Amino acid sequence: MKIGLSSYSLYRAITAGELDYVSALEWIAANGGEHMEVVPLGIDFTQEPQLVQSIREKAAELGIELSNYAVGANFLTENDEAYQQEIERVKREVDVANALGVKLMRHDVARHEDVSMRTFNANVDRMIEACRTIADYAAQYGITTSIENHGFLVQASDRVLTVVQGVDRPNFKTTLDIGNFMCADENPVASVKKNLPLASIVHIKDFYLRPSYRNPGEGWFKTTAGNYLRGAIAGQGDIDMWEVLRVVKESGYDGYLSIEFEGMEECKQGSRIAMDNVKRIWSEV
Repeated sequence: MKIGLSSYSLYRAITAGELDYVSALEWIAANGGEHMEVVPLGIDFTQEPQLVQSIREKAAELGIELSNYAVGANFLTENDEAYQQEIERVKREVDVANALGVKLMRHDVARHEDVSMRTFNANVDRMIEACRTIADYAAQYGITTSIENHGFLVQASDRVLTVVQGVDRPNFKTTLDIGNFMCADENPVASVKKNLPLASIVHIKDFYLRPSYRNPGEGWFKTTAGNYLRGAIAGQGDIDMWEVLRVVKESGYDGYLSIEFEGMEECKQGSRIAMDNVKRIWSEV
């Protein structure tokens, strides 16, 4: 088991020019991280082969593993031509993952205004077909692709399981985010237990939760049922982090724990405390 950080956690520092993707590796190493998950935001890595190579070389120099490559995608397109174009675009991102040297890659699967079961059922075969096509393409590199419980339409644990089991490929799993289940108003402990057997990587995230009748104001967003969430430093929010990590540990999971910080605190401070907390809690459970 290796604890590290998603580059997403440092996104504010990267956009402010305090860090870039290469110096983020140095920061993670200096603060006790063992791996970095690469999340390209505001940049197209398919057009940046030198940057990809620089990240790979710096990681090797520091002894920091590159754990996962995580990109966006949406296969609920206007027509079949756009659908095929999106599949081909994600295949090019698989090529980037291979150039980085990672063996895990997450791609999103769908965005839609209507997140009802009716919309899910109407589109699930299309999502499964796209994911299977990409997983088959990634197999040539020995890469395992995955979808995350992310984006509301495919966020609930049973919906994730439906897609993964429908794709039915040994190199297609789920990026299991312990916090994102709360966006679908699910209990994180119960949902982690349900989806953990199919996890390729585990995201450690924390949230503060408030009920729908107590609008906390700025900085919060709504769950599917209208409750309120705000990002927290891992171990300081309302997720029972001790129980979640106990479940993960006792399952025998021995892969990457990738911390995602998206709280209101300064991102480097929040990320450092989160990594320290997760290490401490893991040793206690």
